[in-house]
Amino acid sequence: MVLITTYNSEHFSGVEALWAEAFPNDAPWNAAAVSIAEKLRFQPDLMVVALDGNHVIGSVMAGYEGHRGWISRIAVLSSHRNRGVGRDLLVEAERRLAALGCAKVNLQVVESNSDTVQFYERSGYRIEPRISMSKLLPI
Repeated sequence: MVLITTYNSEHFSGVEALWAEAFPNDAPWNAAAVSIAEKLRFQPDLMVVALDGNHVIGSVMAGYEGHRGWISRIAVLSSHRNRGVGRDLLVEAERRLAALGCAKVNLQVVESNSDTVQFYERSGYRIEPRISMSKLLPI
């Protein structure tokens, strides 16, 4: 049985391994040690993991800035995909965002990742005509 729960420090190595599998070519600023530390400083209840026993099999980070919510870094171990874990993580993130007063959730997907686009479309998300832009800030 899979448990969806709030992340805590004992989950770190499992999430780090999960992200290494799910995002093998990720940028350094997305590394678990960086991203999780920053997430825990702000809205730590929006960092959620899926556990099979004590084993991390999935995770999602969400955020809410008072206007819109965001879903980020959702991942499920390849050995546990197509069992509803991703859907359960997404539903829990949406539930937590709604409890904060969030009315709209945004997310970004790499255009070539058609499996992930289909996953979100099955979950009720629609592609909006937008241009995604970013800028790295010196920190």
